[in-house]
Amino acid sequence: MRKLALSDEILLSVQQPARYIGGEVNMCVKDPESVAIRFAMCFPDVYEIGMSHLGMQILYDMFNRREDVWCERVFSPWTDLDKIMRERRVPLFALESQDPVKEFDFLGITIQYEMCYTNILQILDLSGIPFHADERGDNDPIVIGGGPCAYNPEPLAPFFDLFYIGEGETRYDAIFDLYKNIRSSGGNRGDFLKAVAKIPGIYVPAFYDVAYQEDGTIASFAPNEDGVPDRITKELVVDPDDAPYIENPIVPFIKVTQDRVVLEIQRGCIRGCRFCQAGNIYRPLREHSLEYLKKYAYQMLKSTGHEEISLSSLSSSDYSRLKELVAFLIEEFHGKGVNISLPSLRIDAFSLDVMSKVQDVKKSSLTFAPEAGTQRLRDVINKGLTEEAILNGAAEAFRGGWNRVKLYFMLGLPTETKEDMEGIALLAEKVAETFYDEVPKEKRNGKVQVTASSSFFVPKPFTPFQWARMCTQEEFLQRAYTVKDKFKEMKNRKSLKYSYHDADVTILEGVLARGDRKIAAVLEEAYRKGALYDSWTEHFKNEIWMQAFEACQVSVDFYTTRERKPDEIFPWDFIDAGVTKEFLKREWQNAIRESVTPNCRQRCSGCGARDFGGGVCFENQD
Repeated sequence: MRKLALSDEILLSVQQPARYIGGEVNMCVKDPESVAIRFAMCFPDVYEIGMSHLGMQILYDMFNRREDVWCERVFSPWTDLDKIMRERRVPLFALESQDPVKEFDFLGITIQYEMCYTNILQILDLSGIPFHADERGDNDPIVIGGGPCAYNPEPLAPFFDLFYIGEGETRYDAIFDLYKNIRSSGGNRGDFLKAVAKIPGIYVPAFYDVAYQEDGTIASFAPNEDGVPDRITKELVVDPDDAPYIENPIVPFIKVTQDRVVLEIQRGCIRGCRFCQAGNIYRPLREHSLEYLKKYAYQMLKSTGHEEISLSSLSSSDYSRLKELVAFLIEEFHGKGVNISLPSLRIDAFSLDVMSKVQDVKKSSLTFAPEAGTQRLRDVINKGLTEEAILNGAAEAFRGGWNRVKLYFMLGLPTETKEDMEGIALLAEKVAETFYDEVPKEKRNGKVQVTASSSFFVPKPFTPFQWARMCTQEEFLQRAYTVKDKFKEMKNRKSLKYSYHDADVTILEGVLARGDRKIAAVLEEAYRKGALYDSWTEHFKNEIWMQAFEACQVSVDFYTTRERKPDEIFPWDFIDAGVTKEFLKREWQNAIRESVTPNCRQRCSGCGARDFGGGVCFENQD
């Protein structure tokens, strides 16, 4: 019988106690005395969010295949348990063994979005691990950061011993072997960090110094330790079929965000949307073979008992063998009570035909992401989606029985005009009109419902828009009001709904996304003042953050509204993400010129990803 870290009294007093007890189907249990390395894999958000993250499940499965490693899971305690743990001095624990995180060799934290940064400090705090890497001793875990936000690690640099840049399947075996060798030979924490910094893809912040100019921009960024590289090149799985996938996914006791089997069909994207960080840092596009996907679809459905399988990628429609894969899944599983989910599809005749076979039409709505309200602005962002394609897709959908459509947009994009803003309402109106034009009155299943929502644009590292200025909070809100007022003028306004995101959260996200090491002090100050779960609207406290910026004498506008000079040194310039800065500059100029860049299958644009030696860059090679 496993001994739980929390008493029955505590478990009965908090929401969703199943978040903290472990014991799920396919959970990995090992004898702690039989392993050489204990790894705590952390997602710094609530259990239901973290358990839906595919990358964490892949590494969990991969690490635990090694006999000498036991990988366990850690999530942020919800606010009710957080309070109790502090009052009763209960240390943060891993789910599998229920042992304190501080007793582990490694604490690996996946950093998926900027608004979880204060939760990272919560993890360290509740674990009893010093916030700053330079204050940790040999009895503290090695704290590793990874994930998309590690591509600009600088706002978090003081809190991490090292960052893993890129895809985790390639170097962790070497890291574990190195750790074992150094420990068995009597080496200490410092010895390990000096050695691991020489492994490709590893960034140890302590071994790099940053200097600033009088205007606050970076003057230089250079190593202070012999033998560490000037630049860190991201790690990449060239052939995804060579990497292990999840054989036995963990099945939670409670409903999580992605409560299904997830089958990753490809990595990367060919589209080149200029606002999209994922589309750049995950280049080049690499596909799994059909045989690989068939094997793991069978294995995961069998080992979990799930009744739904979802195909995961940035743009599923671009998978070259999608028709064969979907036909296989429908033939093999659909009649056996297994639903098939196909997110990230372009809405065309094929996609709608598939969805009509695998979904209940009456219960689903279709999603389009035009991102911008006019063709001019869609060309600026290189969306590769015309108004004609959107309306044709809507017409196909309406003829097929759908009557609900969701449209996603961004406000505050570079070069945006009032016409572009009002275009959001006009496009939503055209979609509604398409329903009434295409569906005879006697065949309509109620009224059409078109729901448009807009997020606010945040420039991200390793995108052509990394040089762009951001709007102020007031400018964002004014743009949202402009759109809202235009919706009121529409003839079909009763069939239209419009909503927009929080502007103050967006501003903070913009600071954290393009921040440097000076932001770390603000982050720590905000956490100490009570900032936590900032991605959750009900817990975000903007006034705390503004007080922290003021206390640390750091300007928000410096990181947001300032347009960067072409030759400015960025905090992330020491990282080689595969796309060159020269390519991103060209794309920034193409955006200003409203010039469209073809996707990777139409023409190579020389982004730099070809140097990795695989994927779409070599598809047509003999």
